[in-house]
Amino acid sequence: MKIIGHKKQREFLEKMANSESPPHALLFTGQESIGKKTIALDIISSLLGGNLSRQPDFFYVKPEEPKIKFATTSKKSAIKSVSQKRQIKINQIRELNWRLSLKPVAASLSGAVIDQAHLMTRAAQNCFLKTLEEPKGKNLLILITEHPSFLLSTITSRCENVKFYPVKNEEISDYLRAQKVSEQTTNEITEASLGRPGIAINALQNPEGLGARKKREEELVKILDQPLSLRFRYAQGLSKQKDLKETLNIWLFYFRKRLLSCRDHESLLKTKKILNAIQETILLISTTNINSRLALEILTMEF
Repeated sequence: MKIIGHKKQREFLEKMANSESPPHALLFTGQESIGKKTIALDIISSLLGGNLSRQPDFFYVKPEEPKIKFATTSKKSAIKSVSQKRQIKINQIRELNWRLSLKPVAASLSGAVIDQAHLMTRAAQNCFLKTLEEPKGKNLLILITEHPSFLLSTITSRCENVKFYPVKNEEISDYLRAQKVSEQTTNEITEASLGRPGIAINALQNPEGLGARKKREEELVKILDQPLSLRFRYAQGLSKQKDLKETLNIWLFYFRKRLLSCRDHESLLKTKKILNAIQETILLISTTNINSRLALEILTMEF
């Protein structure tokens, strides 16, 4: 696993790992694709002393896809929907709690990562709280989230918070150059990554993604001045894409660049409003069972 940036966080975690009384639970917060999971797996791997895929004392929990999907029928109900699209359910946490209560098999401690911890149901969070309040055995728990406000305050207060910030462009560019990437491609990937190493690594592994990214940005530019009916038609097609969240992130990238070029107060306020609307839509699509088509239609009304 290649780790790009986050030197201070890694130094802190190394000191923690070597201390006599390390924290029982860590909360990794920061943007998506910024490197939280990579570092979480790296620190647990070093503590357990081996390949985590073969490590019986390592447990990984992630959200489950729902078996039944519900559709909303109006814009109002779509926006107010709070049903989870993907969840970490109480049965997953119960099993984790049980496993953590057992003695480690091959290492001196057990390690667990809860990925996208904000998608734990309220029941699952309350169940997990018992493990935080009354830890059994020697364990290290790492919760990973982009939305810590979705977690109970009683959970976050019992975790050592490790915040991750965007990585400097120079560090991402240096990594890409070390992989023998051309200067032009290095600049394109670095700009598109917005300080998130995961985006850069994914672009390196899937170079065709850069072309797709440019195409989606061009499509966005075309619909900005189109009548509302055409924007709605575009939203309908877009809502069927599996990688909708990635498209919305591309929109964020475009409007952030546009924000820097705003020369009057009115366009500045409008661009900020659009950015906020995109971020809200990403949050809804990521954490609820919202009707994607209706959410996109409402979003394009802001253009």
